[in-house]
Amino acid sequence: MAVMLLTVSHAQTGYSNFSRQTDRINALAKSYPQLAKVKSLVKTIGGKDIWQITIGSGNADSKPAIVVIGGVEGNYLIGTELAIGFAENLLQGSATDSIKALLNKTTFYIFPNMSPDAMEQYFAPLQYERLGNASATDDDRDGKTNEDGFDDLDGNGKITMMRVESPVGDYKTDPDDPRVLVKADVNKGEKGKYLVYTEGTDNDKDNNFNEDGEGGVWFNKNFTYKHPSFSQGSGEFPASENETRALLDSLFERFNVYAVVSFGSNNNLSSPFAYNALAATQPIVAAWQLQDVKADSMVADLYNKTVNMKDAPKTNPAGGDLLSWAYYHYGRYSFSTPGWWVPKTKPDSTKGEKAFTIEDPVANYLRWAAHEGITNTFTDWKTIQHPDFPGQKVEVGGVDPFVLNNPPYKLVPDLVKKHSSFLVKLAGYQPELDIINLKTEKVGGGLTRITLDIINKGALASHSKIGERSYWVKRINVKVNINGNQSVISGKKIQTLNSLDGYSSQKMTWLIKGTGKLTIDAGSPTTGNKSVEVAL
Repeated sequence: MAVMLLTVSHAQTGYSNFSRQTDRINALAKSYPQLAKVKSLVKTIGGKDIWQITIGSGNADSKPAIVVIGGVEGNYLIGTELAIGFAENLLQGSATDSIKALLNKTTFYIFPNMSPDAMEQYFAPLQYERLGNASATDDDRDGKTNEDGFDDLDGNGKITMMRVESPVGDYKTDPDDPRVLVKADVNKGEKGKYLVYTEGTDNDKDNNFNEDGEGGVWFNKNFTYKHPSFSQGSGEFPASENETRALLDSLFERFNVYAVVSFGSNNNLSSPFAYNALAATQPIVAAWQLQDVKADSMVADLYNKTVNMKDAPKTNPAGGDLLSWAYYHYGRYSFSTPGWWVPKTKPDSTKGEKAFTIEDPVANYLRWAAHEGITNTFTDWKTIQHPDFPGQKVEVGGVDPFVLNNPPYKLVPDLVKKHSSFLVKLAGYQPELDIINLKTEKVGGGLTRITLDIINKGALASHSKIGERSYWVKRINVKVNINGNQSVISGKKIQTLNSLDGYSSQKMTWLIKGTGKLTIDAGSPTTGNKSVEVAL
């Protein structure tokens, strides 16, 4: 199905803060009351609403659905823009026949920002990359909370890095760009010159810097799959936070969800998972099932062709993360992408640039930014007097917060357009049941043999392979609805099919005694329902 999306043009010239996001979200419900429903799931400890946008026609909860989640990590503002932008683009195109048809068969549950407390640090007087919410935490386990945070030593309103000259330093300047620091490789006989810290002082005098500041529990470390307990940002226990619990409660009530797409650091769209037979076949499954890996590869191919970005960073989920939970514990297809990353930049020979001798993301970013005419994203190293390093040379500087993960805003509209197109095309892979090849045959004695094929017209299986093991994924139910003088002689009146692969079928047959007409129903929340009438 070819679907046309209109591109929303915004008057804004920068990323939306939480107040602006709220206005944009509520405007959708006001402008499209028949298609968009907005509600607050819960408030964070910081008092900010976790919004849910439901987009679909008619009874949205009765149709197969895709979940779209932004704000998985507070330092990925681009993810929130992609989620809200998708909702805006989809609804603005809802008058077209293609989008009407899409919303008649598919529902989208959009959670634009799951980390609003952390994201607001981008707009605060002191800007630094924050991942945790407003919960007070004792990250260094000393019985105190939030007692050693960042300090703006150069007074520029940004937290960058701090380098201290030391004979035992383990960092040196990058030979390709002296502004950048890289780890010295002792195996190659390299000697470091600097100790490197985040900008700040040792407020609690424990010889650690900024190890227990504001910004408590990280949304993307608070889930139940391989929860990294007792690590920074994980929370005291899985789903300890309002926003995590509210999302899980909301999704577990929605049996119609067949795929979850999230925007964050994890990435199995640009680079799909590889099959790990050993881990996938353990009693406690620790890797994607083979058929699900094939589905991931198919969807990743769609993503790469649609979004057309190369050189994506490789990532491995670290545990407690949304991507893993949605697959292993929710039992759905789970896909994640950062939505943007810094392209690998070739040297400009006209400017005397040479190929990098060391692959470093900061050096690559600075070269890319220079080529694109992007300025004011690097703080030049500045010497300061530091109370914790008397008599030593201490400098503050480095790449500014947020710029490695978030593109300049001028690139956002095009990214929103491409990711909106991908999500619509993904819905075209939706599992969908149909009943075909219906045949009836009189066999004597008032008996009729009925045969038919139940098919999945979608590219994705009706359920993920991991989902087949879960109670929370409802199976395909097939039911023969007989009338007063009819009875089922052979075949089951009610039966369930565990799953139907993409573009596959299953033949079914019954022997019915009686006359008249009956109906046969087949369906599940993730595939939709189909019914046929049969004359005996």
